[in-house]
Amino acid sequence: MTEPQRTAPQLIEDIKALIIEIQQLYCHDEIPWIIGYSGGKDSTATLQLVWQALQQLPSDRRTKQIHVITTDTRVENPIVAAWVKQSIANMQAAATEQGLPISANLLVPDVKDTFWVNLIGKGYPAPRNGFRWCTERLKIKPSNQFVQNVVRAKGEVIIVLGTRKAESSRRSRSMNDHEMGSIGDRIGDNSLTSLLYSGSLPNSLIYSPIADWSNSEVWLYLMQYPNPWGNSNQDLFTMYRGATADNECPLVIDSNTPSCGDSRFGCWVCTLVNKDKSMEAMILNDDEKEWMQPMLDLRNALDSPEGENDWDKRDFRRMSGNVQLFTHNSDGKQEVKPIPGPYTKKWREHWLRELLKAQTEARKNAPPEMREIELITQAELSEIRRIWREDKHEFDDALPHIYLDVTGEKFQDINNPNNQSLLGADEWEILARLCGDNAMHLELTTKLLSVEKQHYGKMRRVGIYEALEKCFETSSRSPEEAIQNAHRFKNIKDAAEKGDADKVRQLALGQPTKPTESEAVEKANPKANSWASMKFGSPVAEVKS
Repeated sequence: MTEPQRTAPQLIEDIKALIIEIQQLYCHDEIPWIIGYSGGKDSTATLQLVWQALQQLPSDRRTKQIHVITTDTRVENPIVAAWVKQSIANMQAAATEQGLPISANLLVPDVKDTFWVNLIGKGYPAPRNGFRWCTERLKIKPSNQFVQNVVRAKGEVIIVLGTRKAESSRRSRSMNDHEMGSIGDRIGDNSLTSLLYSGSLPNSLIYSPIADWSNSEVWLYLMQYPNPWGNSNQDLFTMYRGATADNECPLVIDSNTPSCGDSRFGCWVCTLVNKDKSMEAMILNDDEKEWMQPMLDLRNALDSPEGENDWDKRDFRRMSGNVQLFTHNSDGKQEVKPIPGPYTKKWREHWLRELLKAQTEARKNAPPEMREIELITQAELSEIRRIWREDKHEFDDALPHIYLDVTGEKFQDINNPNNQSLLGADEWEILARLCGDNAMHLELTTKLLSVEKQHYGKMRRVGIYEALEKCFETSSRSPEEAIQNAHRFKNIKDAAEKGDADKVRQLALGQPTKPTESEAVEKANPKANSWASMKFGSPVAEVKS
């Protein structure tokens, strides 16, 4: 995309006009502002413009609160994360000292929504464009909750962002699609032509003061105007330059010259891109950043090589425990296969071990100010342990053993300090020996014991029958039988949709596998074959009576 270039004097005049525009919009009403700040050049330039506008207003007109928000996903590039954290502290101190109504807020996702809790705890596969489960949980949800709280208190909000049309053609199209008229239309001044955009949340408008700026204009502004909250824009420039492959970052460019604006800082675990070019460049350009190499290695291990998949690491069932089928196209051939589900127990434990190794190695080699870096927090580890034990029914409790093995330290569970359990690794090992190579028998047995343990000692064991039935439903068949059964039901559904009654009858009455035969008997007489009747020899209703 060709970037429109302004001369330095033209840009200076436009900046003066833009500051006046910001002041007029700010003073027009009592609607609070929320500024999205990522620590990058665009959000820095946007916040700096608003800050300058407020500084030039009389104190009696600085009446409206401005909230600066940034989200730490817990998997940000550690160099950028440290920069942003320090920036937030600097902003709050400077705003207080300068008497500006600006509050700086560092947002984080809930523990249950963090990257490692979902990938290692629940087994979500590394994100792909077809299953981009991370963005909503890590970035959008925390900021949306903040915006909604402000809207709930004030009724409306204006969100100020550093989005620019020159970022990409996709960004430009999106901004054009969401135009809501100009600022001049809103405040009755035809000289103000900057556009407002519709937000994704109710009662929100988006204002992008640098929407039409080019990369080089952003840098020119940042280099010519000092940062008002005490950061160094030169250091920001250096950080971008270090994340560029050739360690160069020209400011005076034409449309064919790569700019520092093309460096993208994001999550160091991101598998939505082929490579983490910014972290690779940082490590290549600066020996002092080689301590991040184990993190880059882990990220690359999570990312399947081009043309390959990670299905061998994942369960044949979905997260619900059911087999779902899809049509897979390979080499011009179509094949109906199970949709791969979450990572298996083996691979979840593998990723935890590799993550703790990367954290241990990074701490050992990092500079003093980064020696306490947490790639995964204790709260996340505690939640992963809970998920494995309670939701996955893995009472062998592998997490403390892995933690001790890798770190040499005893795991301190902040949510379960007493660490008492009726079942543990010894019982799991006995069951594993008894079940031999039959993984499904081991899974079913351990699930049944775990469910019984979870209801042990309760005055009212509400839901235990349903929980036990769920164990049989998801774990009583071999993988081959479960997949065969899924194909059978798919064929019945396809025949029914085509109105082929004869085929439906043939499939429904055909020779079933043993598990399917048991299900047929259960449908005919559900009480006689419930879990309660198998255990107590009488229907559920009789047991309750």
